[in-house]
Amino acid sequence: MTHAPRIPLIAGLPLAVAAGLAIPVQGRINGALGARLNDGIAAAVVSFTTGLAVMIVVSLVLPRGRRGLAQILPALRERRFPPVYVIAGGIGAFFVFAQSFTVGLLGVALFTVATVTGQTLSGLLVDRLGIGPAGKKSVTGIRVLGTVLTIAAVAWAVSPRFGGAGAGGAGEGGADPAQLLLPVLLPVIAGFLMSFQQAMNGMATVHYGTPIAATLVNFISGATVLWLVWLIKLAVAGAGTGLPSEWWYYLGGPMGCAFIGLGALLVRSLGVLVTGLGMIAGQLLGSLGLDLVLPAPGTVVALPTVLGTVLTLGAIVLATLPWPRGALKRQPGR
Repeated sequence: MTHAPRIPLIAGLPLAVAAGLAIPVQGRINGALGARLNDGIAAAVVSFTTGLAVMIVVSLVLPRGRRGLAQILPALRERRFPPVYVIAGGIGAFFVFAQSFTVGLLGVALFTVATVTGQTLSGLLVDRLGIGPAGKKSVTGIRVLGTVLTIAAVAWAVSPRFGGAGAGGAGEGGADPAQLLLPVLLPVIAGFLMSFQQAMNGMATVHYGTPIAATLVNFISGATVLWLVWLIKLAVAGAGTGLPSEWWYYLGGPMGCAFIGLGALLVRSLGVLVTGLGMIAGQLLGSLGLDLVLPAPGTVVALPTVLGTVLTLGAIVLATLPWPRGALKRQPGR
């Protein structure tokens, strides 16, 4: 096992925010690719395959990547961590599929609220169970309050987009809420599983000695799952449209490399909940930046979006500061 130094909160939290910046951009790209191909599974396959190609090159070119490669099989043979952690990439595959399949139906706003709700709740659970390399972390009143405020703030920040959410016209014709149940449930489940993925990748990183190897294994397992599912779909329903020629459709995978790798690196020092909250802050900031720089048709940056983003940052600070025990309890004599 490699005992890498832990990253202090003051440095790790900004890195988590930076990793989260890639998520809305990836979501926009994968959602557009899914609509272009008329096949959400094919879009997820393209995203994971390009990400896998990037990780293979990085693993072979960088000395640290080659050292990590040499540790993968010994770590698995010696069962230095539960072998099931190898399938963490399947969770990533499910998340990318949920992006590709539902962003066009729900819009970025509802997709964001659904994933954030699942991720923040499971972040508390994973930290409490001690699945990640940071060990068990208590579920304190401050952490619960910060989690609830984060979900509320994200909902407030994206609320102006609910009226026109979804390419499928969720806001234009007033789509039946029952028809949105499954599309909403998919990102909630994907968000809930993301915390487990980060914990598994973080534990694997400790034993491989580098997040490069953990990210590579992540993309191998995820790409394998997606290719099998897509081949079954191809046999049953046939192929969608051909691959687009525009280069930017293929950036989703490399962006996934960035936030999966950083997440695997940070959970050992920050824990799963704090890493996830930092990424959520980056996700909101990235969404706001996209709306300002490259707005989708009909997008308007409203005051609740800005204020909700600021409140999210405040909620994350509340949840991550080292508050003394009993900080929410009434003091004697008051």
